[in-house]
Amino acid sequence: MTRLLVLWCPDWPVVAAGAAAGLAVDAPAAVVAANRVVAVNAFARGEGVRRDMRRREAQQRCPDLAVLPADADRDARVFEPVAAAVEELAVGVEVVRAGVVAVPAKGPSGYFGSEAAAAERLIDQVAARTGAESQVGIADGLFAATLAAYRGLVVPPGGSAEFLAPLGVHELPDRAELVDLLRRLGLRTLGAFAALEPADVASRFGADAGYAHRLARGLEQRPPSRRRPPVDLSVSHVPDPPIDRVDAAAFAARTLGERLHDHLATHGLACTRLAIHAATGTGEELLRLWRCADPLTPSGIADRVRWQLDGWLRGPHRPTSGITLLRLEPEEVVDGHALQLGLWQGGHDEGAERAGRAMVHVQGLLGPEAVVTPTVGGGRSPADRVTLTPWGEERPEPEAPEPPWPGRLPTPSPATVPAIPVQVSVTDRNGQEVGVTGRFALTANPDEVRTPDGTTHRVIAWAGPWPADERWWDPKTAHRRARLQVLLAERSEEDGQGALLLVRENEKWSVEGIYD
Repeated sequence: MTRLLVLWCPDWPVVAAGAAAGLAVDAPAAVVAANRVVAVNAFARGEGVRRDMRRREAQQRCPDLAVLPADADRDARVFEPVAAAVEELAVGVEVVRAGVVAVPAKGPSGYFGSEAAAAERLIDQVAARTGAESQVGIADGLFAATLAAYRGLVVPPGGSAEFLAPLGVHELPDRAELVDLLRRLGLRTLGAFAALEPADVASRFGADAGYAHRLARGLEQRPPSRRRPPVDLSVSHVPDPPIDRVDAAAFAARTLGERLHDHLATHGLACTRLAIHAATGTGEELLRLWRCADPLTPSGIADRVRWQLDGWLRGPHRPTSGITLLRLEPEEVVDGHALQLGLWQGGHDEGAERAGRAMVHVQGLLGPEAVVTPTVGGGRSPADRVTLTPWGEERPEPEAPEPPWPGRLPTPSPATVPAIPVQVSVTDRNGQEVGVTGRFALTANPDEVRTPDGTTHRVIAWAGPWPADERWWDPKTAHRRARLQVLLAERSEEDGQGALLLVRENEKWSVEGIYD
């Protein structure tokens, strides 16, 4: 297995956004998408701001918080000088994503005397050339090396499996459903998952879980029998006039990305490592490798080409003339069946493309927030568990759906969650308001629920309350609430029976959900 050195720049989306906005490096800042925090720097974390926190809550905890927009193009463009700085000392640089690069460890460690010395030298190089902070991890395989970089560790050769064993299964990338299932089965560490037989994992959980199982065992995601594609799989483009603007680069990226994907698809292949070559009118040669854990879709190829061209054309070391030749070479491929497109991912699905265009059209008429996609994650209330992201934006990584979530409601979830909770009154048989004590016990059995329009509904059964004592350690942001499920009597044959999810907070009841 290839021994890799991975350099990671912490909180890179915030670093890139702050640099583009001219923000002071010691200012608390967060990158926000769809009113959710997707990245936060150390100064904001010190004030209690965390990922996936709502924007309003983050600003309440840190009034001086600089809120910056998410922009993948910007992140990649600003990261190009970091990749170039690493390339000055090490060959074979591959950009994993904006903020992370990988290089074979053999060359730098041999030149600088040891792996630890190479790591220290690269960190100093990046800091001197770009001012960016970074950490380096070295291990066998990209997955282990990346996790080692998060911790600034050098894992001994052959020790990746031992290093990974005590880490949580949530470290598996982009596999929320599998992580959820493993936790429910009691497999909470990568070591426990790795201890399963590979054949049992593949037969019980499927091929993708088999790839994840290889990662947990300290192996590459796929066996090392990958084919190197022949030269004729590369695609080229000679722009006329030469590319010297970002908008022209974006058009060329999309066209060339679709050509490469179609070319690979005719051979039953998909790309996992992409080489982007460019030549300028003055004879300059530019090259950058991009590595991806999963096979690249047409849009994934186009994004990486656009990001790279944007970094070259607008970076500090921009070429002296326009780009006259652009060539894409798939450095590593896998069988095409590894590329499983989702419902809305497009590709060759004409219906999905029409649906995507229709959604963009609706956004153009009604605004970005008019079309959203949900992400289900962890939380105590139904509203907390669902994050709505405008169509076209990258959905944030959800909170872990499994415990610890004390006070979380049991299934089933309400069918309808009002955007604004509706206040109601809950009374007992004597007409007195039902409250909740400091020990989260009801003061009386609920008998009626009265809505703001004066309509009363008799309660025939109830369950709860489920207490939620949140942020009890911080008096400024602590709040207590209790939830109650009530089954209402049938009012008419048309209405039928109904059930409500009620929440008691600040000595008031409100409807948080409606069951069908």
